[in-house]
Amino acid sequence: MDNFLDFEKPIADLEGKIRELEGLESGSDIEINEDITKLRQKATQQLKQTYAKLTPWQKTQVARHVDRPKLNEITAELLDDFTPLAGDRAFADDHAIIGGMGRFRGKTVMVIGTEKGKDTESRLHHNFGMARPEGYRKAQRLMKLADQFNIPILTFIDTSGAYPGIGAEERGQAEAIARSIETCLDVRVPLIASIVGEGGSGGAVALASANKVLMFSNAIYSVISPEGCAAILWKTRDKAQEAATAMKLTAQDLLGLKVIDRIVEEPIGGAQRDVPKAINALGDAIEEELLELSKKEPGELREERRRKFLAIGRLETS
Repeated sequence: MDNFLDFEKPIADLEGKIRELEGLESGSDIEINEDITKLRQKATQQLKQTYAKLTPWQKTQVARHVDRPKLNEITAELLDDFTPLAGDRAFADDHAIIGGMGRFRGKTVMVIGTEKGKDTESRLHHNFGMARPEGYRKAQRLMKLADQFNIPILTFIDTSGAYPGIGAEERGQAEAIARSIETCLDVRVPLIASIVGEGGSGGAVALASANKVLMFSNAIYSVISPEGCAAILWKTRDKAQEAATAMKLTAQDLLGLKVIDRIVEEPIGGAQRDVPKAINALGDAIEEELLELSKKEPGELREERRRKFLAIGRLETS
C-alpha cells in the first residue's frame, strides 16, 4: 500500500518499518527475519482491529480510496471479449459511463458502469465518474439493446453523483436520469447492480434500480454526500462526520433497511488492499444471483423489480 487514510497512520508506520527492515543488506539474518515476521503479525492484527470498528465517515473515506477497484479493472478481471459500445446516438459519447458486451463466466452479458479513473489524467478523461445526460442516454440505449436480445445486464456504480454543470442541465440531466431509472424498471431481463465504491444521489440510482443490488462491505450509497448534507442542514461541511452517521449510508445499514440485497465482504483492510481478490468475490456473488434470476420468466423479473422499489420506504401498519 502506498496510499494510506488518516485513521490508518499506525498501520502505515508499521508497514514502513517492515519495508525498512526488508531493505537492509543483512535482511537474510535470522534475527531480522524474526523481527519482520512479528511486525507483519502486528500490522495484520492492527488492520483487523481498525477495520472491524470503522465509523460511517471512515467507511466513506474507504469507499473513495483511489486504489479501490475501478470499472476497467472489473471488466478486465471478470469479462472475456469485452467490446465497448459508445455514444447515445443523439449528442456525444460520455466517458464517465462505460458500457459494452462481453462474456461473464461463459454467459453473454451487457455491462454498464461508472468509471472514476485512477490518476489525474484518467480522472479528468472520465470526469471523475460524474456522468452527463448523454451518459445516461447511452445507458438507456444499451439496456434496451440487451432487453431486445435477451441478454442479462450487470451494472457497476462508483460515482459521487451526476455532473451538475450548466451544460448538463441544459441538455436535460434530470430527465435523462429519470428515463434511465424507468428503463431499469422496464427491461424484462435479469438486472444486477453492484455498488463498488461510492453510490451517490440519482446518478447512482439511475443504474442501480435492479432485481438484485449488491454492495461491497466498505462501500456507501446515499441520496447525497455527507458533505452536501452537512452544508444543507448545518450550513458547514465540517459536520460531514455527523451527517454520515445520521444518513445510514453503509452497506450494513442499507441491508437492514432492505435498500440493498446482499453485502460482498472485502479483503481485510478493504478492497484496495487486494483488488483481484475483491473483484473475484464480487464475481462469485454476481454468478450466484444471476443463476437464480435466470430461472424466472421475463414478466416475473420486471414485476418483482417494480414491487421491490415501490416497497422501499413504505410505512407498514399492523
